[in-house]
Amino acid sequence: MDKELLVTVNPEGLKTLTRSYMHGTDLQAIDDAWKLAVSVHADKKHFSGTPYLEHILQVASTLASMHLDLDTIVAGLLHGVLKEGVELKALRKEFGDSVANIVNGCTRIANVHYNSKLAHQAENVRKMLLAIASDVRVLLVKLADRLQDMCVLDTVEPLTRKEIARETKDLYSPLASRLGIDWLKRELEDLSFQFLYPDEYAELVSNLESSLAERQLYVDEVISILHGKLQASNIVPTRIIGRPKHLYSIYKKLVVQQIPLERVYDKVAFRIIVNTVKECYEALGVVHANWSPVPGRIKDFISVPKANNYQSMHTTVMGPRDHFIEIQIRTENMDRIAQEGVAAHWAYKEGERASDSDTRLFKELKELVKNLQEVEDPREFLDSVRGELYANAVYALTPAGEVKELPEEASPIDFAYAIHTEVGDHCVGAKVSGKLVPLKYQIQNGDILEIVTSRKQRPRRGWLELVKTSRARSRIRSWLRKEEREKALNLGREICERELKNYDTTLKKMVKSGHVKHLLKDLHCNSLEDMLAKVGSGMITIPHLVKVLQPPEVQKEKDITELSGPDSFAEQKTPPSSSSGIVIEGVDDMLVKISRCCNPVPGDAVMGFITSGRGISVHKKQCVNLHATDPRRWIDVEWSAGQHGVGHRVEIRVSAENGKGVFAAISASISSDDANIVEISAHTTPTDTADFHIALEVDSLEHLQQILQHLRQMKQVIVARRA
Repeated sequence: MDKELLVTVNPEGLKTLTRSYMHGTDLQAIDDAWKLAVSVHADKKHFSGTPYLEHILQVASTLASMHLDLDTIVAGLLHGVLKEGVELKALRKEFGDSVANIVNGCTRIANVHYNSKLAHQAENVRKMLLAIASDVRVLLVKLADRLQDMCVLDTVEPLTRKEIARETKDLYSPLASRLGIDWLKRELEDLSFQFLYPDEYAELVSNLESSLAERQLYVDEVISILHGKLQASNIVPTRIIGRPKHLYSIYKKLVVQQIPLERVYDKVAFRIIVNTVKECYEALGVVHANWSPVPGRIKDFISVPKANNYQSMHTTVMGPRDHFIEIQIRTENMDRIAQEGVAAHWAYKEGERASDSDTRLFKELKELVKNLQEVEDPREFLDSVRGELYANAVYALTPAGEVKELPEEASPIDFAYAIHTEVGDHCVGAKVSGKLVPLKYQIQNGDILEIVTSRKQRPRRGWLELVKTSRARSRIRSWLRKEEREKALNLGREICERELKNYDTTLKKMVKSGHVKHLLKDLHCNSLEDMLAKVGSGMITIPHLVKVLQPPEVQKEKDITELSGPDSFAEQKTPPSSSSGIVIEGVDDMLVKISRCCNPVPGDAVMGFITSGRGISVHKKQCVNLHATDPRRWIDVEWSAGQHGVGHRVEIRVSAENGKGVFAAISASISSDDANIVEISAHTTPTDTADFHIALEVDSLEHLQQILQHLRQMKQVIVARRA
């Protein structure tokens, strides 16, 4: 790096900023970190074209301006060194575990390839959330880094610019809000707005600037009136502030309400800062005594703080000249926390403890991450993250007065799981103010909910459509997985006992004799329970199981028969084959139908079910409909040879990034694999994907797997699976 540049780009300003609040602290670690950063990044450029050292200095300075601890500032200087080959072990040795862990958590996941951009993004977010759960300072560094990137985003090409801006709006801005850092949330939102909707941004800025003088006169008028009315009631505010609402919040109002800018009357938010909580409520009374409040727009976040520790009184009133104005009333300490969030009072210094409110916030963050880890599908995972972080909150109470914060449109099931897993699992309904409501009821602000439970109730799959919280969703899935495993265990036990009867033995006898150990080894199972679950779920097929269960002498006799030469086949009877291509041992002239509920194809493990007067219906062995029937009416069937070229109907689902030609590309891929498309339907989703439901005719399971594999290799395809 140019020596002249190093004279101007140096950490002296950063150290001055840090000393302003970190009195008497040794800042040698900043010099050491800067020295390492210079050795690693000396000739590197940021994507904006400026020296990378300038970027990391801005990141660290942003963290210092938030009055964060020394380790966080040092981590800000070093957040890119691991990607340049510095060993984590060396970083740990020189700067300690705390700095090393933050830097490691901030490092972007590299050299990982997924079948779609969506899966890659989901995995990055997942890893970042895990790092945040272990140390929230990882997020603070990432937010400072993203803010500096957004300030120079106009230097990258338009497509990348929009992708980064959308990720910032959907993820980083709500994360900043979750930590209560209001100024950072607003800045990230406005910068995202500028790059996502440049024309609308420019028009809004122009219109607001043209009315600036008029708006300032109105602000001065309202502040003067407020001062006079409050002092007349013996309330002396420390400050009254009138500030313009940030651009993105005004734009959202224009879009949601579909109104022109001149009809947005509350373009300015007023803030009354008083000395005590008592004065907050007194000031609210004065405001309402002079201006009519808008019903439903009065919110008390002082007695019921938000999850990010935000406290304030909110009201919207009809102010002078019949303009709606929003007024917030809070104390000085509340105002500092509202602006700086977790950075206002979170202490990382040795020997200092977090406040109760901070402890609750980080506990909730960890709980959020834990719940989201159970969501495997990339799109569902990202939707869950957005839902948890971005949704507006509603506040409901238990009969004992305990407040629960939930996302908008949350159901009583969400509320029940927020109380306790047991309450959620056995929830049958709820009472709101004494009136019974259904499980699909959407909770409203201020509702007092009493959950009605029954020991007979169990979580249902349909509940997943009703719940909005990741906690409820993960608990329901956990129960369903447990229930499915128990069903598989019981079914597997029943199948094994039935087959063992043929050899005059039982599972109990096999366990007692020790023969079960050989059985588990042959079937590659860890335990008897593991084997039974795999048999019940169809992972171990019945023919395979029967072969392993056969006593050695029976197996030996069978092997001799198979090896005795061509003449032995002369006396064997070939089992009849139906037109469906199914062989039924020992049964002739019987109607056989392929079941439409699971559409098995040659290669699938199948089982027949003897119907009442309609012959045999053939299902996949793991078909849930088959498992709901009486096993005594099951019959062993198998596919006959020579089925190649015979069309078997099967249904698949494909989800792809919506775009021109995607329908034709998917159809062409299927046709190129010699498959006949019988039916196809498609629709687009609010998240701009195209979902296809396709019925095909394929030769075999191998043929189907080839089709799905080729679809998954397409750049636009997110998911391709059998329906």
